[in-house]
Amino acid sequence: MAPLLGMALILGGCDKQSPAPVQGEAESANGVTEVAEPTGTLDISHRGEPMPATPIEGPKGEPLTLASFKGKPLLVNLWATWCGPCVAEMPTLDALADREKARLQVIVVSQDMKGRAIVDPWWAKRNFKLLKPYVEANTQLLGDFKSDVLPTTVMFDADGKEVWRVVGSMDWDGPRANTLLADALGK
Repeated sequence: MAPLLGMALILGGCDKQSPAPVQGEAESANGVTEVAEPTGTLDISHRGEPMPATPIEGPKGEPLTLASFKGKPLLVNLWATWCGPCVAEMPTLDALADREKARLQVIVVSQDMKGRAIVDPWWAKRNFKLLKPYVEANTQLLGDFKSDVLPTTVMFDADGKEVWRVVGSMDWDGPRANTLLADALGK
């Protein structure tokens, strides 16, 4: 029952089947809805909380947890293939991962309930430079992050403690993200 409730909450936050673009969005010539100015909400209410121990699946199917990444700051993005804002921000996450690779790890964890069966074919059509597809098909991680919206992105320090999170989409290559990251990475 919990996974069904979780999906209902997720769908409420990110619904790619809306009939028309909302204010701030525009439909491009190829029919893809583009968000003009992603404006996710910054949340610092979980600052200092430890990483959840939820199992995730690595790019090659290997079992991992977020603790596998301790030792260097980690940005965790929860997304899904059907979530328009998630897909729209993915290239800026890839650019961030490339730009900050010496100081920051960036992982994107799919919350698609069909897991690799849907994520791998979707991923194969993209040419991301550094991002790899991590999967957690039970959407437990979204619940552990106490969020019901995709995308949700959480910044952890090198010790695995939450610094901040952004609920909703963000231009991870833009000035707002750069300010948040400069503060978190001590720049």
